[in-house]
This record gives sequence, structure tokens and C-alpha cells, in this order.
Amino acid sequence: MTMTHISDEMIDPELRSTGRVIRRILPYFTPSSIRWANRATRLLNGVNYTHLHYGQRYLRRPDGTNLRICIYRPKTDSAHKAANADSSSAPTPGILWIHGGGFALESPELEAFYFEKIVDATNAVLVAPDYRKSTEAPYPAALEDCYWTLLWLKDHAEQLGVRPDQLIVAGASAGGNLTAAVSLLARDRKDVNIAFQVPICPMLDDRETPSSSDNDAPVWNTASNRLCWNMYLGNRRVTGNVPAYAAPARARDLNGLPPTLSYVGDIESFHDETVTYMNRLSAAGVETRFRVFPGAFHVFDALVPHAQVSKDATSFLLDGFRYGIGHYFAAQH
Repeated sequence: MTMTHISDEMIDPELRSTGRVIRRILPYFTPSSIRWANRATRLLNGVNYTHLHYGQRYLRRPDGTNLRICIYRPKTDSAHKAANADSSSAPTPGILWIHGGGFALESPELEAFYFEKIVDATNAVLVAPDYRKSTEAPYPAALEDCYWTLLWLKDHAEQLGVRPDQLIVAGASAGGNLTAAVSLLARDRKDVNIAFQVPICPMLDDRETPSSSDNDAPVWNTASNRLCWNMYLGNRRVTGNVPAYAAPARARDLNGLPPTLSYVGDIESFHDETVTYMNRLSAAGVETRFRVFPGAFHVFDALVPHAQVSKDATSFLLDGFRYGIGHYFAAQH
């Protein structure tokens, strides 16, 4: 798939007007726009944009600093009583959700679009870490925070009302990268088992692919991609010493990874690396459910939820979660 310019005609008709606006307002990210966005985002931390019950906790990292996590639960009487992670209700799946933003942007609260739909569809408890951005610390800081949160979720499954044999890791964009990386790390360290993973339109490969080089699609293009990989990898970007836990597309062995659900738009930068990774997972014997949505740019479903292609993607995602919860289990040691 070779790209030089994503024309309006290549974009799904229901997504075009939003794409045009995004291209005009923010054609690509810069260090200054990232700083501005993060200042604005911090003002929204702690605000619940959902109809779900919401709580915050602070986990003590091994180095003594605090990691903020957000906990979302179904809006029931028992869940209300458990908003701060104390529950006597029947066990439900536990989802570690990792937000996107190119490793440099966003916070958990900004992905409420996904939380409401997924928790409503699954009755799960969703835990989302406000991991360290690359503006604070490069790789592996974000991965360490996400993995630490997964271990906390496993260790506190009973208090959270979560089934320990049904821990799910999910996220979009950079969160899709960290989903894949956490799954690789869990497989290799063997201290937590993941029932299934959901890396949505994931940012997997620091090396440019045909679809990520010379791509000017709305939301996320080649310029933004290069900048954010440089920020995340730091000196590793220069030396080429990039481990698979930083860029999962570099993983040589995909055997033993959990069943995987994913989708991607066919005009976005991450198309080729996602298709390749999903094909490799399938070839390694990992059960996969995967779709490519035509005319769709990055995170189209969150930005234009009323479009038919977005509704199709959301249905595919929720059906995939329901299927996974009905079929995939991974007991803890």
C-alpha cells in the first residue's frame, strides 16, 4: 500500500467534513502543541464524562512516586458502593484500558467514548492508568506504569469484584502499542496471565512502512508519527537499539500471546503495521478477530461516532468483547 497524499475522495463521505476541519486546525503535532494540549488536559483530570461510576486511586510505584489510576464500573447499587474499589458483587471481567496520544498526550478521562460502551456491553470493571508521558520520561516509563497497574489489578481482583481468570488488556493508538507490549511482557515474565488483548489501530512499528511514510491523513500523519516516536524512544531512536517491548512489531516470536481483537482504517498511518502484526499473530497460532474499515482515518469511530463506518467498527468491537468474555479465560498461577 503506497501513499503520498490522502485526498478527500479517499475518505469515507461521512468522515470527510470532520477530516477537513482537523486538517485545517491541527495538520500535525509539534512540541509546542503537545505542551499546550497537556496543560489543557490536566484541567480535566478527575472529571467523569460518563454515566458510569468513577473513582480514582493512587498506586505507589517502586520508586516511591504515585501513579494515578481511574476506575470505571457499571452504574448499579453494588457498583456505587464499590466506586473506590470495594465490592461484594459477583465477579466480572477486569479490563486494563491504556489510553492513546502518541505516548505524549491525553489522559484516561478523554477516552470515555470507549469506556461507556465497553462497560455497558460487558459489565466489566475498567481500570485506566494515567501513565507517564514521553514528555516526562521516555520508554520504558509508560510500559512500566501500565504493567504495574495490571499486576495491581490481578492482586486486587477480589476487592474489585473482578474475575482473576479474565483479565483483559485493551487500548487504542499508542495505547494499542502498550497493550501489545504489556501482553509480550506478561508472556515472558509469567507473573500474570491475560485472557485476551484488544490493540485498536495500534502504533506498533517505529520503522516506517508504506502506509506510515508520506501519509497526510487527518488526525495522525507521518509528521506526528515521527515526532512522537522520537520523543518516546529518546536515544534509542538514534542508535536503533529498539526492543520489542517498545515497538511490538519488532518482536520475532509471537507464540503464546493471548487471543487478539483489533481493527484499523485503511487510509491511516498504522494500516500496514497492524495488518502485518495481525497476520503474524494468526500464523503463530494466536486466535484473532480483525477488520479493516475502508475510508477511515485514525480513531474515526471516536471522532465521528454517528457515521455508519464508525457504528460498524463499534459493533465489531463490542461483539468481539462479548465473544472474548464468553470464550477466553486465563487462570492465574
